[in-house]
Amino acid sequence: MKHVNVALFVVHKGCPHTCSFCNQRSITGVSHELEPGDVHKAVETAVASLDAGAAAAGEIAFFGGSFTMIEREYMISLLEAAHKYVREGLFKGIRISTRPDGINGEICDILEKYGVSAVELGAQSMDNRVLELNERGHTAEQVEAAFDLLRSRGFETGLQMMTGLYGSSDESDMETALKIRDMRPDTVRIYPTVVLKNTKLDALMQSGEFVPKGIEETVELCARIIPLFNEAGIRIIRVGLHSGGNVEDERTGGAYHPALRELCDGRIYLDAALRELDGRPAGKYSLAVAKGCVSKMTGQKKKNLFHLKDLGYECNVFQDDELNEYEVRVR
Repeated sequence: MKHVNVALFVVHKGCPHTCSFCNQRSITGVSHELEPGDVHKAVETAVASLDAGAAAAGEIAFFGGSFTMIEREYMISLLEAAHKYVREGLFKGIRISTRPDGINGEICDILEKYGVSAVELGAQSMDNRVLELNERGHTAEQVEAAFDLLRSRGFETGLQMMTGLYGSSDESDMETALKIRDMRPDTVRIYPTVVLKNTKLDALMQSGEFVPKGIEETVELCARIIPLFNEAGIRIIRVGLHSGGNVEDERTGGAYHPALRELCDGRIYLDAALRELDGRPAGKYSLAVAKGCVSKMTGQKKKNLFHLKDLGYECNVFQDDELNEYEVRVR
């Protein structure tokens, strides 16, 4: 069965705050207001790509802004447009993203009525000091309360976190990751901070008050965070902002790379290989990794193999179907 998702962006709608990092136009590349007709057009285009009689088995997703905090009639008009295709069995459900303070019992009733199956909350941090400094307008306790309510109502629930925010540290980011892991969401997204034009973070960076983390230190941190979620069985949907939109043109600093997840996976495998090779004499070795993970072990442009060679370990990599992801064994 072909898996087709349709992503739709509701640009900076419903947000009661302008967070320090936010410029939705730059992130999405969209500036016009989404209308029900746009929903029908996007979904019909996706359905047309399917073979006759096939079901998409995917989701219609509304991202950007804070979906449950937009004007009520407008929100329902978008949901009605998408729900038509869920009722017809072409899609399994609707996914939305919103703020923790945009969830209550009444909202859950509406979401259930119109076929919403998954809700992602922009937690960003579980440190109240970091949330306040970045003008989020909600607390970590509100994240937990919204999450618990969604779970009790049967929604698939995701949490989104950011690393490298103004006022944060590696320690506070790790603490956020640990708290999110312990909440056991179905999914997570990890968004290292990218500084965009016309944001508070850009002004803070220009003044020297905020120094954003670069790619290397971000990869190092995320290589510690990703295994936490992986080992807990929490699906990581995304690491880093999507390429496209206006991010490349609007970015003024921070950790943006179109293949950030690939870099992080490569670092995780390099660290695992170094642990396995620790104490062994220089020489030639074979490294076994899980199915489909050979390229992750070799690293982007064979970066990991060159690094190991510089340390005296000349390695080749092969696949072992009995190993799990991120496991490395020396043969």
